[in-house]
This record gives sequence, structure tokens and C-alpha cells, in this order.
Amino acid sequence: MRNYPAGQPFVYESKVVLNGDLAKDEKNRLTTELDNYWDDSLKARKLQQFGFFYRIKNPPVFDTANIARSVNYMNAFLHSQGYYYASFSDTVRIDTVKDQMRTNITMYIDAGKNTTIDSVSANLGDSTLQKITDENRKNTLLKKGAPYTKQTISSELDRLVGLYRQNGYYGFTRDDIYALVDSTDISLLTLTIDPFKQAQLIADAAKRRKENPAWDISILTRPVTDSSVVTQYHIGHLYYFPETRLSDNTDSLIAHHEGMQRQDFSRSQATMFYRKGSFRYRPMREHSYIKNKELFNEELYLKSLSTLGQIGAWQQVDAIPRVRGKDSLDIYFFLTPAVKQSFTVDLEGSRNTSEVLFGNTWGVSTNFSYHNKNVWKQAIQSVTTLRTGVELSIFSQNNTGGLAQSFLTSLSHTYVFPRLIQPFKNWRALNQLENKRTLVSINGSYVNRKYFYELRSLVFGWGYEWKTKRGMGDNIWLYKPLNLELYGLDKLDSLKSLIAKNPFLTSSFNEGNVLSQSFSLIRTSISPNNKNKTHYFRLGIEEAGGLFGLIPGLRDNIYRYIKAEAEYRQSIKFPHAELAYRGFAGVGYNYGTDPVIGNTLPFFKQFTAGGPYSMRAWGLRQLGLGSSIRNDTISTTTYRDRFGDMQLEANFEYRFPLATIAGFKVTSALYTDIGNVWNVKSRGATDPDPSSRFSFKNIGKDLAIGVGTGVRIDFSYVLLRLDFAYKVKDPARLQNGGWMSIKNFEWTENRQNGLKVDNYAFQFGIGLPF
Repeated sequence: MRNYPAGQPFVYESKVVLNGDLAKDEKNRLTTELDNYWDDSLKARKLQQFGFFYRIKNPPVFDTANIARSVNYMNAFLHSQGYYYASFSDTVRIDTVKDQMRTNITMYIDAGKNTTIDSVSANLGDSTLQKITDENRKNTLLKKGAPYTKQTISSELDRLVGLYRQNGYYGFTRDDIYALVDSTDISLLTLTIDPFKQAQLIADAAKRRKENPAWDISILTRPVTDSSVVTQYHIGHLYYFPETRLSDNTDSLIAHHEGMQRQDFSRSQATMFYRKGSFRYRPMREHSYIKNKELFNEELYLKSLSTLGQIGAWQQVDAIPRVRGKDSLDIYFFLTPAVKQSFTVDLEGSRNTSEVLFGNTWGVSTNFSYHNKNVWKQAIQSVTTLRTGVELSIFSQNNTGGLAQSFLTSLSHTYVFPRLIQPFKNWRALNQLENKRTLVSINGSYVNRKYFYELRSLVFGWGYEWKTKRGMGDNIWLYKPLNLELYGLDKLDSLKSLIAKNPFLTSSFNEGNVLSQSFSLIRTSISPNNKNKTHYFRLGIEEAGGLFGLIPGLRDNIYRYIKAEAEYRQSIKFPHAELAYRGFAGVGYNYGTDPVIGNTLPFFKQFTAGGPYSMRAWGLRQLGLGSSIRNDTISTTTYRDRFGDMQLEANFEYRFPLATIAGFKVTSALYTDIGNVWNVKSRGATDPDPSSRFSFKNIGKDLAIGVGTGVRIDFSYVLLRLDFAYKVKDPARLQNGGWMSIKNFEWTENRQNGLKVDNYAFQFGIGLPF
């Protein structure tokens, strides 16, 4: 408690108790909303600390006059939600603690019956408007028997205005339509001269309204004073200014076109004005969804602006419609080019302790990227990246290989075409898609790990990406019909010796190529019943070698597998906290018959667990497989990377603020991670490690559990995260069924091969884990 008025009653707590025959969700919603309608002088300012504790700062002095004002605010809100017969009562209790007079106010509200919609009618005064309304009546938000709210009526009027503007009514606005609500009881219209009978009619009507209130709604248009309101406009001519400067006056460009050249496209009734000729007409034509002579459609008009702006070639896209003649609408597009070419240079550093892949080394790498946003004047984007790096053995005590332990270099190039390159030119279904892109990429790399191996790779991909909308969510689709990955591996003496002592490494260093296709869907949405609840869903499927693996010459040189994964996330935001959870499932199956590459997925396609974004109590790629302890019985190596063909994982996280320091938000979280990775393909009776395979009967034994907390600093442009987690249940822990022991608590433990393993982990990450 800070800065309270000593010796005077002050507001310590104010709460709402809602009664009535209401559904649970509706009751919770109304209670939460009503709590926001206390008068400011009856609100105790509570500051959240450490996620669970609250401190009251500068509480206001209590004044009974403010209760009536709060009742008015709450009653007005309930009216907007269709509750017109609510009753209110309140209690005030003052607790004395030393010199504090803590006032607790409770508002008891009986919401009564929610008014429902009895009937809905529409009289638009224009035959075409009436026809459009009747044809789309099935989509109305006003349903007979549904709860009456002002928000529903407002949303329905917005829907109708949008519908009319999608059918050519460019001049029709929200001011031209309204809803008339009739709450009159028809029985009151009965004529009578008996005052007692009239009083009885009024009393009966009031009783019916309270027990079962139902109102009639009529949708009407206001008297027309401007003929443009009821005029259907057609698209006339399209004008494009793809080289508009930020300093240009658009009215002057429309009127004079000074210093510009003109190019007409009679087939599409379009004209392009330009100064330098930096752009061709094609990308503008392909991303304009409004066509000459078609009815003006505001949805397609806004979609055109959005799509042109998201291509990347222009930093700003605007448009001005101009009425021409009686019913034509010319559209002027003004597109301000983005910086065409840019360069970036990044320097990265890392420390690696994995014995096989990089040894106990420090790594330094640099990336040089070149970005062109308007290739061939068609708004095609290209990104070229050159990366070089070296691993240095600076602190190694057994530095037999010299200072430089490994060297890597790679060169990649990607084209992003702002359209779908495919043979179906007149496929009308493609017009419904947004943000259509074709992605073509090629990457070549070379890695030289001194004395261990030399790895060469060439990866080529061709894919399509597009976006669709459904309800309150967006769907992003990605289909890659061709993905070619070629690998060449030369095993050197040190690696051959290590594999001989650790046979499980064979699958991590095998030779094989990938010829695959993949499909993925990402959907993000907001819950229609709770705007603070968001959903994320991702589905991915990849298939390799199904067709080309039938060719005898390729069968033993390419992987043949199918892989699928699904992920779901949900976030629920509260006034001062957030609850987030995630579920992930992935599985892959190698159906090849080659004895070398036909047992598991290629290691670069397998699943791993551990690290800052997955099972945070374990180090990167150090969890699994299943409850296998085979790696812990091999006595020669610190190599602990685990790869599996299946993964299950669930994460729960409660996020809360800590403080604001120098304008930066410092937050924290409590979380738990549950999951593991497994293999799925049995090697028969001679399987050397059956505990590494997934089995439903062993899932309780195999699941790993970690709990932790962390600190996050939000710099607005980047979020830095430091998490600490402890292994509550480790399938590789032999004692106590894998569970931690409170009595014999240990920070570290020794495995069978003598390796010392931490039961905790610190993880540093950028951004939230999910």
C-alpha cells in the first residue's frame, strides 16, 4: 500500500457480483466487462509485481455519491448488450487496519432476461439494393430469437454497407442506412375507455417485457438527396504512376503529368505514366483485381492496394477514385518505389563443444547479402547471400590439428516472383488468392572439418506461396513441387575411427540425396468470442523418392520417406498477464530398402529436442531417444546429439511483467516442457536399442518433463530471453523412475560411462519460444 489517505476511508477493493440465469461464458464475459465501468473514483489502482502480487498505489478517497454514477455507467453498458431490465444493489464494508480505513465495495447485479430479436425486415427504397439485400439474407447477423445488442446491429449495418459497395454503390456510406427498433407491445394499442382495464394492459405488457422481451428491427435508408448514393458505378480507366515521389502532388500528377512519358494498354483500358521506365506494366496488371467495365467492388479495390504494397518493390501505394460521366469510376494508382538495391554484412560468433561436428572450438562467420527488389523491371525480388566461416581451436589442450579446425563457405541465391508461374493461364480460381509468389532458390556449400570429413552440398527448390482469408483468420499455403538436395561426403580417418567406436553415428554420416515435394499450411486467427485469444496452427507434409525412387539407377542413391508434422499454439491475454501453450507432433518413416540409408530419415530431416526453443531443461539436441541409455554406456565420447524419426512435445507458459527499466519492459514466465524424440522403425529381433523406439505402452516412462523460469527484456525491435530450467523427469535417469528426488536433490549426476551431466540448463534465445 502506497500513498493512502491516513484516517480516511479509501477504496481498497471494488468488485461486481452478477446474478441471473446466464450461461457460464456469458456471465464471465459480462462480469469482466462490467468491472471496467466503475467510476474512476471507485477504482483501486493495482500494480502487478512478480506475476502474482499486487500493490495499491494512490487509492482514492471513498465517496458514496460515486456509486450512483457507477450504476449509470454499468446500466448503459448492459443496455448496449440487450439487458434492459437489470436491477442493482450494493454493499460497503470498511475494515480498519492501523491508520488505514479500507473500503470494500460490492455491486450486486441481476441482469434479468436478455432482449431477443423477434423479427427483422428491410425496406431499402431501391429495387437493386433490395434485391442485393434479399439475395444475401442468409448471411445476416440479425437472427430471429438471437440476443439483441447494439453492437450486433452496428455490425449488420456495416455488413450491408460493405455489401452494397461491393456491388457498385461507391457513393453509399454508413450515414445512408439505419435500423429502427420497435419495442412497442401491440396489445397497448387496443382502444378502451376503462381506466382500470388500461392500467391492467400496461401492467401485463410490462410483465411480458420483463419475462420474455423481444423487439422488432427494420433496416431502412434515409431520404436520398444525392443521386450518387443509389448509382451503381462501373470501373472506367486505370491509371498507374509507378515512379511517384513522396514529394509529388497527386492532384498535379492527375491534371498535368508534367515530365512524364505515357504508355497505353488498350486491351485492359489502362495507362502507365513514368519518368525513367523503371517498371514494366505486368506486375501492376497481375495484382490489380479490379477490371475495366466491371462493377466497382470496394473489397477488390482494397485488395489491389494491399497486394501491390506487399510485393516489396514499392514502399507506399495509394489510389484515388474519380467519378467520370454518369456512372464511371476511374482509378489512379500512385506507387512510390522502395530502394531498389541494398547490402548487409553480418558477423556472428559461437562456441561449440560437440566433439564430432566441430570439437571444442570458437567459431567466427560473416554473411554478405545483396537484395534487389526490382529485377528485370518486373518487381521480382532476388537475394544473394555469401557466407564464410572458420572454427578456431583456441583453448583446446590437445590441439593436434592446429589453430584452424574447420572451414565452411556457402553461396545461395533466391528469386521471389510476385505471381504463380504455372501453365493454367485462365484458371479463375487463382484470382481468389492473395500474395501469390513463386520461390526459386539454389544453394551450394562446402564444409571442411579437418581430419574428420569434407562435405559438399547443392540444394535447389521451386515452390509456390499464397494467402487466403477465412473468417477472422489468415491461411498461408506453401507448396514445393520440387526440392533437390545433393550431398557428397568424404569420410576421413578420424571420423572412421570415431564411428567404429560409436556405431550409432553411422546414420548421422551416411551418403544419400533427397528428391522431394512438400506442402504446408499455416493458419492464424482470433477467437470470435474472445478477442484476447489467438490461435496458430501449422501442418506440414513432405514426401521423398515416391516416384523417382522407382527408377533403378536412382533407387539406391536417394532417400525414400514420408514426413508429417503438426503444431498448435494458443495465447490468452489477461489485463496483466498471458497464458500460452503449444502442442507439437511429428513423425517420419523411411520406406527405402537400402541397408545404409533405408533405416531412418536423413539426419538433417530428423527431429531433435532440447535448446532454447524446445525442452529447455536439456542442451541443444541432447534429449532422447525415448528412455534409451545406450549413449550413456559408451565410454569414449562427449558426442551427445540425438536425432529421431518422431517427436511429441507440449509446452505451457504463464507470462507476467516484472518492471519497466529505462523504457524497456522486463517480463518473466513460469513454464513446463513435456516431450521426447524416438525412432519408429524396428530392426527386428537384433535391434540393438529397442528403448529408443516409440511404444504407446512405454510413453509414460519415455516422456521427459522440465520446469523453469526466465527473464525477458523487450527492446521493441528485439526480445532477449534468458531461461533457466530443471529436469523434473529424465528418462535417462536410472533411479526413482526418472523423477527428481526432493530428499536427495542433485544439480549434477554421473552416467554409466562416467560422463558428468547437468540436471539443469541455462538457455539464451531471441524472441519468445513459441
